[in-house]
Amino acid sequence: MLSDAEYMDRALAMAARARGCTTPNPLVGAVVVTGEGVVAGAGYHARAGEPHAEVHALRAAGPAARGATLYCTLEPCSHAGLTPPCVDAIVEAGISRVVMAAQDPNPRVAGGGARRLRERGVQVDAGVSRDEAVRLNQAFFCAMRRQRPFVIAKVATSLDGRVASAPGTRTHMTGAAADRRNQLLRAEVDAVGIGSGTVLADDPLLTVRDVYRRRPLARVVFDRRLRTAASARLFTTLSSGPVLIVTTAVMADALTSQARDLERAGATLVRVQTAGIAAAIAALLPFGIQSLLVEGGPTLHESAWVAGVVDAVRVLVTPRVLGPAGLPWMASSRLSLPSLCNLRVEPCGPDVIIEGDVYRPD
Repeated sequence: MLSDAEYMDRALAMAARARGCTTPNPLVGAVVVTGEGVVAGAGYHARAGEPHAEVHALRAAGPAARGATLYCTLEPCSHAGLTPPCVDAIVEAGISRVVMAAQDPNPRVAGGGARRLRERGVQVDAGVSRDEAVRLNQAFFCAMRRQRPFVIAKVATSLDGRVASAPGTRTHMTGAAADRRNQLLRAEVDAVGIGSGTVLADDPLLTVRDVYRRRPLARVVFDRRLRTAASARLFTTLSSGPVLIVTTAVMADALTSQARDLERAGATLVRVQTAGIAAAIAALLPFGIQSLLVEGGPTLHESAWVAGVVDAVRVLVTPRVLGPAGLPWMASSRLSLPSLCNLRVEPCGPDVIIEGDVYRPD
């Protein structure tokens, strides 16, 4: 027989199949193992509103679930939402033991699922591969515990730490392989965010290209002064997902003409009552955004870093040198890439990708 951790690895692999598809729900995988160590059923939660991972695994196992062990990457739910409570299905199937990786941070569950299972005679063991399970659901945990989206700061820099050949100049930095990796990341997050300066300099589309994305991708522009033009190319791609312009309520009221033009172009104006990037990012949560890929520019990255709302970093370093005239990335910040948790460095075509988490799973 395999160890609990090895069976949990299978459940984690199942959960990862639904990356980018389950918001506002977490990624969850489950595996049913008989007393002889045979995997009788496995499943994962594919998208909100559909059966949870435990239900899929139990259905696949059928009668073999009686007396078996259920491995689940997150605590089974104990409340009725769009689907019935999973704890009821587990008990009815005759599962004798549940091994869960992490407790659900959702206050509606948060230990309630494990408690109800124990009250009904099911042995519950928790904490197996917990860090891996939390890392898989960083966005969900961040939304529940910090009441804001999980923020990934992504940037492409030259060898000398520049992001453009000059301020306000569009400069494509990375090769084809790194570009595809960026598209894969866009396919997994709920939204891509940029500052108004990036809109003015690059006029980007911010769509997902060359890879498949099942859900619409929200595009977010942090634009306190409403500098985004109603003619921006973003508004030609509304079929790919909504465009949210985040500004302050005071500025939206003061610049009614600009606000009206943007809304006519198809923008959703997000009026934040409190100034600052932290409040602006938190205001995205009600729009179904739990993960935000912030692609630029340096001013937005700097503000987010100083405000303490950056959770992960991805830096693509190109072999180019732009020189002292180039625009530096976060010149005044204290970000130290070697200090990141779970630091990963790998070549990608002619470029190098450096990525890591700002803090360890909590």
